[in-house]
Amino acid sequence: MDLLSLAKNAYKRVGDPLTDILTAARLLGNPRLPLLLALSKGVVEPVYRVAFLASAAGSGVLARLAHRPCDVVSLGDWLGVPPQERDRLRAWLDLGVRLGDLSTTVDGCYRLGSVLARALARPGNDATAAMLEEVTRFHVPALLDGPVMPRDGRRFSLGDQDGAVIARSTRVVQPFVEEAVSRNLDRALPVRLLEVGCGSGVYVRHAARLNPRLTALAVDLQQDVADQAAANMAEWGLADRVETRQADLRTLELEPQFDLVTLHNNIYYFPVAERTAVLRRVRSLLAPNGKLLLTTSCQGGNIGLEVLNLWFANADFGGPLPVENELVEQMEQAGFVDVEATRLIPGEQFRAFVGTSVRPVQP
Repeated sequence: MDLLSLAKNAYKRVGDPLTDILTAARLLGNPRLPLLLALSKGVVEPVYRVAFLASAAGSGVLARLAHRPCDVVSLGDWLGVPPQERDRLRAWLDLGVRLGDLSTTVDGCYRLGSVLARALARPGNDATAAMLEEVTRFHVPALLDGPVMPRDGRRFSLGDQDGAVIARSTRVVQPFVEEAVSRNLDRALPVRLLEVGCGSGVYVRHAARLNPRLTALAVDLQQDVADQAAANMAEWGLADRVETRQADLRTLELEPQFDLVTLHNNIYYFPVAERTAVLRRVRSLLAPNGKLLLTTSCQGGNIGLEVLNLWFANADFGGPLPVENELVEQMEQAGFVDVEATRLIPGEQFRAFVGTSVRPVQP
């Protein structure tokens, strides 16, 4: 048993024999005890809780228990856990009970036990649940390995991300991105849209709803993300208007035919030194008077954005989050005119950048 557990038990053992009382007194007099107790309640348990909730949401367990309480057997069947491994599943569920996010019924079934668990189980809060999963799976390693990665010359790769989780988590800013799309999309004329880094495809769907004559090409660097976006387009009845495929903007060979190109939450997937060239490449795909709409988090935002910035600083692709003035300058260097930057979320460094291509880029 560790010192922290002994210290906690010391409070409960006043009625024990003299030896135990003396042990408790020694523990209570330990100068490290206040720090241990403070860390336990204020830091350690919340970390455990976040990890459990992220796992329970990402695995679908929260949604399953929101539907009805389940015992280990039914949950094991649903999750595909073999009978001989269900004691391990029970141990994980029991830890959820200990953390307060699950509870048990009189007949031994598990059910949701906290306001947070019930909230994260709602389909409308999937983006928030995915954000928790992103924090635990991607942000925490950036903090844990921050001192040793530069020493060892080690970097994160694109394979260290789960594109589906990222696509889901970025939807926390969906209303703000959709507002930016609404402001910059022509609804009166047919529009040809190119979306770079389409994720789940929700922003293409939003644009298609605003303009029934819009057609689009949606591309994503990761094959599994592009495949899911294509499946979503089919489900939404947009497969005849939207072509979806895996592609890298930098090698995408197309005519300058697009009225609008959008990049949402992904300019930092390109190294800083390449961003002007990438933006020039975007401009080469725009028809005369076509627009670029780029939405992104910028440096100087909340702590979550700063950890995201740290992750990309340690990646073998991309680069740090952009600085507003720097990105405006890069767009202008790429040949865009009337470049404007607009804050999308009050008090946060999440912005929309818009520029116009007056004429096609000369080959």
